Amino acid sequence: MGRYTGPVCRICRREGLQLFLKGDRCFMAKCPIQTGRPPPGMHGQRRRKLSEYGVQLREKQRLRRIYGMQEGQFRLFFERALRRRGVTGEALLQMLEMRLDTVVRRLGFAPSQRAARQFVLHGHVRVNGRKTDVPSQLLKPGQVVEVRADEESREMARPHIENAAARGVPVWLSLNKDEFRGEVLRVPTRDEIAPIVNEQRVVELYSK
Repeated sequence: MGRYTGPVCRICRREGLQLFLKGDRCFMAKCPIQTGRPPPGMHGQRRRKLSEYGVQLREKQRLRRIYGMQEGQFRLFFERALRRRGVTGEALLQMLEMRLDTVVRRLGFAPSQRAARQFVLHGHVRVNGRKTDVPSQLLKPGQVVEVRADEESREMARPHIENAAARGVPVWLSLNKDEFRGEVLRVPTRDEIAPIVNEQRVVELYSK
């Protein structure tokens, strides 16, 4: 199955909560979740009681969609998290947050995960001064992420970086918006990630 290219608001309606897939537009009053629109489909308004498997599946789908990943890639990240020391669910979240496209979004260089992925793929980002076009690259503390020093790249990032700075940048990142540069200070803790999912259910699903 290829990457989903349809309306992303439909995904939020399916999950019943805001996944912030459209970036700045998700903070507008006309968001379908804020206006109370039901899930898509002719049976969207019917409430169905989910089985334990169904609950776990929904949690996995939410997490996967928040980070814009396909199933195979997401499963690969889980298997890598499984081999790490510590709590598997927390390790998975930390790896997802340390992806280059996620850091680009958190710093405000792009408004959404999908836009951040495209921004990296098109070569607008430098890591420690070197060009990279791999959105899934895992960053390490101390690495510097910056927008390429040309007018086209910085004009694309300018309106979004202002909005991100106004809303606040995560404490595990530092941002110099005047120089379009950010740094990974450390690996985020579970409390600092705070996604709207229960990652333990994802672990339980994949452990079956």
